[in-house]
Order: sequence, then structure tokens, then C-alpha cells
Amino acid sequence: MPAFARAPTIAAWGAGVDSTAMIIELVARGEAPDVVLMADTGSERPETDAFVPLFRASLDRQGVENHVVRYLPKRFKHWPPYASLLENLLTNGTLPSISFGRHSCSQKWKIAPQDRWTESRRPAQLAWARGERVEKLIGYDCSPADNRRYAQREGQDDPRYAFRYPLREWGWTRHDCARRIVREGLPVPVKSSCFFCVAMKPDEVRALPPHYLRLIVLVEARAAPRLRSVEGLWRSRVLGRGGAEPRPGSMTAFIREQGLLSESEVDRIIVEAPAELLAFQCAAAKLDIGSREPVADWIARFNAGLDRAAA
Repeated sequence: MPAFARAPTIAAWGAGVDSTAMIIELVARGEAPDVVLMADTGSERPETDAFVPLFRASLDRQGVENHVVRYLPKRFKHWPPYASLLENLLTNGTLPSISFGRHSCSQKWKIAPQDRWTESRRPAQLAWARGERVEKLIGYDCSPADNRRYAQREGQDDPRYAFRYPLREWGWTRHDCARRIVREGLPVPVKSSCFFCVAMKPDEVRALPPHYLRLIVLVEARAAPRLRSVEGLWRSRVLGRGGAEPRPGSMTAFIREQGLLSESEVDRIIVEAPAELLAFQCAAAKLDIGSREPVADWIARFNAGLDRAAA
């Protein structure tokens, strides 16, 4: 990001429909942001992981600076090192905060890494020294769901950032955003979320590959001893009123009901995997931090073992 005599403009890109269309249209109007930032939790849906390099290549061709930023944990106490939201959940034996009706996972894994990246850049530092605010572009559209999200943020003041919502300025809905992406010759991305997020719809869970489904079962099994107020990742049961598809509050129960994994595989994960993970953590606690194997390696062995069992 080159130094400017003005405050820089940063687009917060979630790799979903709205923020992608916003960036495409801003570039087409000659209003390209100075930089596009995407925060990767390390636990995105497989379709999102495939779309991110595709769109970044498009931005590169147009000369739009873009970066993927991540939250980098540094203090692991006696735990094995972890690097993603999924690994953090398995380490702590809990569910994402959004499953409890809170949003700290988004703050920690998405907003904070973008803010830290911005804070380290000279143009932002100079702007703040001049008493100016960095402009942050947010992809909220004019559909009912984003109207509610916008209403929650409206009036919030930040001494460092001025928030702008171009899609709302243009009167665009999510449908408009999808059409704009198609006109650009790009595939319409899926909704951006972690693959175990409470926002996942039943059809989206059905579409997940087995490796992801196994990890959902593992997350809920690992957290089960501590759960009191929620059934699982989906929080509570949906009865199916108003056209919604009925589903349990537990994604594991849904995976069973739908036959997305075999009964024996689900049972094996629930009975064996949490204890195996705890044994792995206990072994790591006896080692110096530099000698501890990361959680990602244990997860790779977990899935590889189930692959062999299913073969």
C-alpha cells in the first residue's frame, strides 16, 4: 500500500457474494480501494478456499493490491500449537461463540487481523497522526438480513475508521450482487462462513465432503461435556415453521439422520476421538513448546485413519 497524502481506503472482503460484487463494481467505476483484505480463519468452506485464489488473481490482473491476513496465536500455555479456529475449538473443547449467540470468534479471527495489518502500515499511521480516519468498505446489501445487520451497526463511531457501505448507496440486493459477479465472468461464490458455523444451512452441510463432516462430529463430541444451554453447533432445534427445513440443534444428529456418515463412523468418532485428542494434548504438555507437534498434524492423522477404516 503506497503512502498517500490522504487516508487510505480498505475493502473488507469476506469472499462471499456481497463483498465480491462490491469490489468488482468499485473497480469498474474507477473507485478501486487502495487495498483488499480477506481474513482467513483457516476453517472456511471448501468452495471458499477454491474461490479465494481465483478472485485474487483477478485483482492482481487489475493492479488492485490484496492480502489474506490471519490471526496468529502466540501463547499456547501447555497446549499443542494451533493455527485455525477449528484447532482452537478442539484445543479448548468448546463451540464457536456464535453457537452461544455471541460474536467474539468474528472479532478475534476476522476483524482483529485486518485491523492489525492496517495498524502496521505507514499510510494508516500517517492518516491517524493527521487526525484522519481510514475508510473501511463493508459489503452490506439492501436485502432484509443485511438491513438488520446494518441497523445494529448504524451510529457506531470509531476514532480510527470511517465505515462506508457502497452496496447500500447503490440500492443493491444480494440478487444484484450475484448478477454483477456473473457479468464479470466469475463464478458466484458460496456464502462465506466456517464450515461448522451456526449459519450453515442443511443443504450446505449435506454438500460438505466427509473430512469436514467428521470434524463437525469431533467438534461437538469434544465440547459435549461442557454443553448446558445449547444442543450443538446449530444451537437449538428448528421445527420447520415458515418454510424452514426442520433440523436438530446438533449437526452430528443431522449427519446421522441424513446418513451423511455411517453410524459406525459417527460412533467411533464420538467414543474414541476426544480421548485420543486429550491424550495427545497431555503428551504435548510435557514438552517444550518448540518440540510440540501442532494440532493440525493430529487432525491429519485423524482423518487419514478414518479414510483407511472406510476403504
